Amino acid sequence: MNTQKTIVTIGAGIAGIESSVALSKLGYRVILVEKDKTIGGKINNYYHLFPNNRPAVDIKNYMDEQCRIHDLTIYKNTEINKVQKKGERFSVTTSNDDILKADALLVATGFEYFNGMQKEEYGYKIYDNVITSIDLEEKLRSGKQITTAQGKEPKRIAFVHCVGSRDEKSGNHYCSRLCCITGVKQAMELNSRFPNSLVYCFYIDLRMYSMEYESLYRSAQEKFGIQFIRGKVSEVSENKEGTLQIKAEDTLSGRPLRMEMDLVVLLVGMVPGQGTEKMKSVAALESNSHGFLESNDWQLHKNSSSQPGIFLTGACNGPMSIDETMEHARSAAFEVHTYLQNHSKHE
Repeated sequence: MNTQKTIVTIGAGIAGIESSVALSKLGYRVILVEKDKTIGGKINNYYHLFPNNRPAVDIKNYMDEQCRIHDLTIYKNTEINKVQKKGERFSVTTSNDDILKADALLVATGFEYFNGMQKEEYGYKIYDNVITSIDLEEKLRSGKQITTAQGKEPKRIAFVHCVGSRDEKSGNHYCSRLCCITGVKQAMELNSRFPNSLVYCFYIDLRMYSMEYESLYRSAQEKFGIQFIRGKVSEVSENKEGTLQIKAEDTLSGRPLRMEMDLVVLLVGMVPGQGTEKMKSVAALESNSHGFLESNDWQLHKNSSSQPGIFLTGACNGPMSIDETMEHARSAAFEVHTYLQNHSKHE
């Protein structure tokens, strides 16, 4: 019976692929629609993963293999332009003018990174030695040499937490949840590469909600000598030599700080993706106060949307780690399966 049912999954990142694989295993026909020319989503941008320092390419290879094994139908370089529901079925029009028929839709449009340029006081894209955590991850992943703009090994490195999260000016009042542990991971990585460097993390408060994350935080201090300073950075400026001056406040001691750095890394948070914004209009989905897609029932049916037959998975629903995304994707597959089985009984 399941082979007669079709699900269209919108987004072929981790969440979209994992949920589609689970549905394929249950005997459903699954069509994946991906706006980019490659699948995998943000996993393509990462180097090592916390908390075990696993190469991100392991996850990417797993995703590629699962797509091959289960022979998933994938439309790449394709967006969704229109969603219509006729009776109990959906008609989905793509940017290539294909019309896909489906018994259920699964939205997995993911997230984007906060644009560091919106925080002008930090000098991103103004000063060459100010980069984001995404820029740094790309350098690590691609094997590029990490130097200052002047071609020198950085001796003093600062990580600035909560850039674009919990921030009144940017309008994002929520915690992205993963910036803190990303900063710890990257600080340890740079200290390993530059053992004679001084690495600082400027934070509001550290949110290490996993047991493994707390262990990494302790290790960063005890084994790597990372210095954590509780204080909000107010401004980054450039000296004549190209080095950077940070103005901050140590809120533990109540003292203002002015420190010189060779490299500043902005830990940018997660924001709703363009695909998520588009799905609000084309599928009449509701969003929460932060712009992510709203669940129909936060406690009991988090994968269900406000529209019957349309389900949510992954970071379109809010910031998530990779392991949480995998669990959320499998949960979404079960929700879709339950919905379709209940409808089959009434046909």
